[in-house]
Amino acid sequence: MSKSIKYSIVVAVYNRPEEMEELLYSLNNQSYKNFELIIVDDGSQMSSRDVYNFYKKKFQISYFFIDNQGPAMARNFGVNKASGEWIIFFDSDCTIPRDYFLVVEKFLNENKIDFFGGPDMMDESFSYLQKSINYSMTSLFTTGGIRGGKKSIDKFLPRSFNMGIKTNAFKSVNGFSNIRQYGEDLDLSYKLLFSNKKSALIPDAKVYHKRRTNLFKFFSQMFKSGKGRRFLDEKYSGTFRIFHLFPSFFVLGFSLIIIFQFLTLDVFFILNIIYSIYFLTVFMHSSLLNSNPIIGFMSVLTTIAQFLGYGIGYLYGLFRN
Repeated sequence: MSKSIKYSIVVAVYNRPEEMEELLYSLNNQSYKNFELIIVDDGSQMSSRDVYNFYKKKFQISYFFIDNQGPAMARNFGVNKASGEWIIFFDSDCTIPRDYFLVVEKFLNENKIDFFGGPDMMDESFSYLQKSINYSMTSLFTTGGIRGGKKSIDKFLPRSFNMGIKTNAFKSVNGFSNIRQYGEDLDLSYKLLFSNKKSALIPDAKVYHKRRTNLFKFFSQMFKSGKGRRFLDEKYSGTFRIFHLFPSFFVLGFSLIIIFQFLTLDVFFILNIIYSIYFLTVFMHSSLLNSNPIIGFMSVLTTIAQFLGYGIGYLYGLFRN
């Protein structure tokens, strides 16, 4: 009798065959082997079928090509093909450390939970821009370190780049909602929490996450995230937090400085000083953390893109009605 599958990994991919090759290489080298991989190619023009063909005899893997429906529906499709007790979601631009599943297995054996998430981290092979984006997304001075910076049981909100859910819990809330915007993973986390499912952060269950490859794509990602955050605040009563507005405050202050930069009013002088001190702090901290002042300077640019994108997206969602 064959051994039952413990983990079904579901990856939705769109036009990223090179990154999929890196992901599959990392999965093929896992210490823990009791998993299957389900690839859902979401109507790509550059399919990942050749990558699948190369690895299909190395470990248990399935490949499905579907019409483009967006990542949420593609992941739901993949779960319907899964046979594992747990569903694990990774983004296609992630690579997975060798002992990831050993870490997860140990945690799940010691804690009774329904879903979990883990942090993302930077690899030394990343470009300067990717390292700068990683800083902006994870630093204490930018996001407060909230992406994986807190140990949390019951209330942690996993993201789809590194997310595990009991299959029966996933199906009990009908999986991902059909929303083609950023926020579908947080929406799922809220659905699970509001149905009294227990969550956790597994601090050592880390993945390498490549981020975006240019500032425009990063800005666009942040705009959609801000818009999605406002959508979720409206959908789930009681989930709004004041820090959701911080990027919007940044946008308003930044706009005032640009519009009134030639005025000598004290308030705008003070704003200039505050922003200058903040950006200098980001530059110095990132430069020291990454041992590279170029990454420090680029971290200032990615932080501006992050706050502007998220803040404008949130304001757009706030006033669109």
